[in-house]
Amino acid sequence: MDPNLGPTDRYQLNLWRAQVLDRPPLAGLTEQQRNRLRIRRAGVWSAIAFAQARRGASPHAAAERALEELAAVNKTELSDQDGIDYTDAAVRVGSSRWAAEPVVKRPGRLWAQTVSGAPGEICVLLEDARHDIRNPLLRRCTFATVWAASASSNAAGTALALAVQPLETWRELWVFHQSVTGWKVDVLPPGASAVDLGYIELAGWVPGSDRLLTALEIKADGQFLRRFAVLSLDTLAVQKQASRPDLLVLFRRWQDAQWKRDTVAVR
Repeated sequence: MDPNLGPTDRYQLNLWRAQVLDRPPLAGLTEQQRNRLRIRRAGVWSAIAFAQARRGASPHAAAERALEELAAVNKTELSDQDGIDYTDAAVRVGSSRWAAEPVVKRPGRLWAQTVSGAPGEICVLLEDARHDIRNPLLRRCTFATVWAASASSNAAGTALALAVQPLETWRELWVFHQSVTGWKVDVLPPGASAVDLGYIELAGWVPGSDRLLTALEIKADGQFLRRFAVLSLDTLAVQKQASRPDLLVLFRRWQDAQWKRDTVAVR
């Protein structure tokens, strides 16, 4: 794909790719061929979901299709190269997976509301019981796609995490939290600027402490990395990390049930 294609042309090309990939019937194909078809479909439909969200259309069906295709891959029949392609598709699907979720206000002392800002901008308003849209705790605007369904507050009402996606294959984590000088928001990217694609997401809050759980997947210089980490809320510095969530005691105890059900990081 030409990297210089504009958003409209890229979207139309992905729609064409999806149509072509839907033509071959699965019956009669080998398991390896079915896997390859599903892997490619998953990556294409995740790109379509992101583009539809950017265009103001509903991305739910496309995102669900991407998740379904990824889930249908028979991982026991993957060759080494197909395994690499599968991981690549999983990171792409993981980047846009919030497009499949309806916007439902989750319980908590804090919540985020989005309003239009300057042309092309979306603004996030941090609110609580005493601070509404007219007087929010904090206002932050962006040209990226804000997945409002991802908003999650900790039990103490001192922090809220939000998934924000600037690019088709790049999703950040915004952490609103209270400091000695007032409310602020820190942006956690999945990796450095050299990362080809990736996402980072909230995996849970640790009750009674200033810590949060995160999961990330990235592809950098052709290599994939998956990490689960415990972060300090004050500094967002990594306190502990591992390649699997079960290797961390706090993950085993406090990982969010919805995250565990819906994430593609654990597959």
